Amino acid sequence: MFRYQILIEYVGTGFIGWQSQAKGKSVQKTIEICLKKILREKILLVGQGRLDAGVHAISQSAHFDTKNKILDFNRFMNQLNFLLNKNLISVLSIKKRSKNFHSRYSAKARIYQYMILNRESSPTINKNRVWHIKKKINLKNIKKGAKFLIGKRDFSTFRASTCSAKSPIRTLEKVNILKTRNQISIEFRSRSFLQTQVRSMVGCLKYLGEGKWNFNKFKDVTLSKKRILCAPPAPPYGLFLKKVIY
Repeated sequence: MFRYQILIEYVGTGFIGWQSQAKGKSVQKTIEICLKKILREKILLVGQGRLDAGVHAISQSAHFDTKNKILDFNRFMNQLNFLLNKNLISVLSIKKRSKNFHSRYSAKARIYQYMILNRESSPTINKNRVWHIKKKINLKNIKKGAKFLIGKRDFSTFRASTCSAKSPIRTLEKVNILKTRNQISIEFRSRSFLQTQVRSMVGCLKYLGEGKWNFNKFKDVTLSKKRILCAPPAPPYGLFLKKVIY
């Protein structure tokens, strides 16, 4: 058996998420079907983790095992992309890996990017790619809140009730915030994240930026470990998996 890693870009709109489920169209299943057509065997694609419905990927990492040795990577990618592009999925690269490599468990860090459009007018070009917020956001307040989130702590406040992680303890290594004209990018880096953690953190940062919460309120909610106190999570369509680091 040969193991290969692929990096994937896709638009999450229209998918039930990355992971295959009994009903609905998933990114994982869509790619597996195409791999089966080319390799002529059943393929199990293992992703770096699950992404919710509507979430996009700039560089999703996944691996698969096959009996067939892939001799021409460019030809293989062209064949795969010919089948996938109509679904707004592209394979960016393919690499042969050892059996010790695992797209999920070998990852040292993951970087997620959340995009906010802060203006009066609704988005057209970036529709379903940004969270449109009309109310003026105080960037200084958001940066102060983001800085407080950095470090090792119990992130239960931001954890979905359906999260299957054994522990709510995570280490948020870094948060980068950049504003270009009326667009705000928030990048989070950690080895792993809880289910809906990023979107929940962004939702709370929004409350802080809009002035609905002051910093003490934001701090108390974060430390409370009570999901019920969390602000509504940001919508999935503003979230991108940017990079997986090995």
